[in-house]
Amino acid sequence: MSLRRAGFFDLLPAMEKFRHIALWLPVAMALAVAGCGGTDLRPEEGSEPINDQDSRYAARPSIFGPDGLSFSTDPSRNAPEAGSGIGVNSFLWRATLDTVVFMPVSSADPFGGVILTDWYTPPGSPGERFKLNVYILDRQLRADGLRVAVFRQIRDPSGEWIDAPVNEQTPTALEDTILTRARELRVISTAAADQ
Repeated sequence: MSLRRAGFFDLLPAMEKFRHIALWLPVAMALAVAGCGGTDLRPEEGSEPINDQDSRYAARPSIFGPDGLSFSTDPSRNAPEAGSGIGVNSFLWRATLDTVVFMPVSSADPFGGVILTDWYTPPGSPGERFKLNVYILDRQLRADGLRVAVFRQIRDPSGEWIDAPVNEQTPTALEDTILTRARELRVISTAAADQ
């Protein structure tokens, strides 16, 4: 059974009422990560790199600007060289959360760009369930910077869930939906910045 017949795409307009959850989820996760603290492992200024791995501490561009985003109250951690930010395109990240908001999210990693949902059973099709793994692969808003893996299971007569094939067009349709939403968010952001 395809997702269209199961009412999957019919739920997309209903997701708008849960949009506030999707907008605040990344902020809550960032606060949780910032509260963990940690040791500053960057080499001292002027020291020679020990090996090639020390290049990982070089300053990288951030979507939050050169100062990055920090929730620390320690002034030494708020220095420009201590900046941090999500590691993927923010429009793709928000668009993905907006698109899958009706499904239970089991894991969301804004630094690695991975969103994993738990199993979701559409109301119109209680004999099947779906699960999504969304991978945001780039900092740029590009079509090839997003991958969606869809998993489907159906209930057999004994009540056990068994894996079932997924329509080949379903992951592509979801990627297109996320990309369309990301472009809308970028247009809204650009219009707001111009005013």
